[in-house]
Amino acid sequence: MSSIGVGTWAWGNRFLWGYRPETDDDFLEKTFNEAVNRGLYFIDTADSYGTGQLNGRSEELLGKFLRKLPLAKHKKITVATKLAPYPWRIGRQGFRDAFKASKARLGGKLDRVQLHWSTSRYAPWQEVQLMDGLCDLFDRGVISQIGISNMGPNRLRWFHNRFQKRGIPLTSLQIQFSLLSLELKSYFRIFDVCKELNIQLLAYSPLALGVLSVRPSNFTIPKTTFLRSNLFYRLLPASLKVREELYKIAVKRGTSQAQVALNWCRSHGSIPIAGLRDPMQAIDAANAMKWKLTSREKNRLDIVSQHCKVRMPDNPFQSS
Repeated sequence: MSSIGVGTWAWGNRFLWGYRPETDDDFLEKTFNEAVNRGLYFIDTADSYGTGQLNGRSEELLGKFLRKLPLAKHKKITVATKLAPYPWRIGRQGFRDAFKASKARLGGKLDRVQLHWSTSRYAPWQEVQLMDGLCDLFDRGVISQIGISNMGPNRLRWFHNRFQKRGIPLTSLQIQFSLLSLELKSYFRIFDVCKELNIQLLAYSPLALGVLSVRPSNFTIPKTTFLRSNLFYRLLPASLKVREELYKIAVKRGTSQAQVALNWCRSHGSIPIAGLRDPMQAIDAANAMKWKLTSREKNRLDIVSQHCKVRMPDNPFQSS
């Protein structure tokens, strides 16, 4: 499994990413092929990626692209999807139809199934039943890996213990993590639990939806969707010191700010899931796997990150 993953949130999302099938699909296929050819073998998607009538579009596109790969490359790839615990998906069989639909859209290539978010704040019984259902699929050999998303250390440990009683490994935890997410010290307990229990830590939105890729001299709000433009409006001024430090390291190393930001996530023991929509982004992400930050560079970024007063919105479904 590669140390940087491919995120597909934007594939089919009109509201945040301005997706247009008539112009984007061919470009996304080129992006996918560039990523795979350069060794980005972990690909993350979700059954909720794709807005409105395009629900499931991300999985559909990924399945289409996968089917065209040579068998040797196809085998190298790990495909992970996330199933959403919608209110109507209840009981031990609550994910049954959703799992079948996802697997069909992905052309049968589905290695890891993850709970998309935690319901422990409003319906803790729901996620327990859904996860028990995934464990049943594991016992039947239908899936080989199970993951969790948006859970804190307490709930993570609770589920790990429940899985352990059934002799089933909990493979990964996926959380929002970047230089602009919550204060670093709030993540230390999560890091420690993942390390102790041998659980992969996956970092989504490692570039803060692209903010961390913007040079410090640039305060121009990109012409994108209203939601994303509004985020840039809030975060660009607040993140100046962070982006200045990213730029300094990038210039010194002859690389990009995005590569530095991704390697900062790696330096804390996580596998960043970089959202890719452009072949050049795939090349950049692959190149980030070829080097690592020094401890001095990591510590300097840690410091400037903590001085940022405005941060990425927290996921409301993140459990403790």
